[in-house]
Amino acid sequence: MVRYQYRFSQILNIREQEKNETEMAYKEATKAFEAAATKLYDLLKKKEELIDYQQERLAVGSSIDEVHHYARFIDSLEKTISDVQQKVIQARAKMQWYEEKLLEKNLEVRKFEKMQERDYNIFQEEQNRIEMNFLDEISLQTYNKKEIR
Repeated sequence: MVRYQYRFSQILNIREQEKNETEMAYKEATKAFEAAATKLYDLLKKKEELIDYQQERLAVGSSIDEVHHYARFIDSLEKTISDVQQKVIQARAKMQWYEEKLLEKNLEVRKFEKMQERDYNIFQEEQNRIEMNFLDEISLQTYNKKEIR
């Protein structure tokens, strides 16, 4: 019996490898996005807590130097927050780009797998047809041998 060999198996293997590499890159981009988003959240929370603390200090009464100190610190924190927001936006864009690429790679692999499945079914049908012809030939020869006797 003939062994089945898919004619595009090397291409399918390459596409699967590309899909796996893209999946790894997507996971890394997702981790980078999550890290940047967590950092942004922590900074925003810190700013909120600092503003609340400053309000408490103003209610109790604090020195002008202390008020200036907190104002400068909050300004510095806002600049850091702005920078981190840009990093979050970039990380999200990168993650979304890899997600789109991963979807494309998955589609390519599925197409080749479907083609392989159809090709295998055709191969099986051809093998069954050959086997049926062979069995028919054997039965015909057997019948002819019996007729000759």
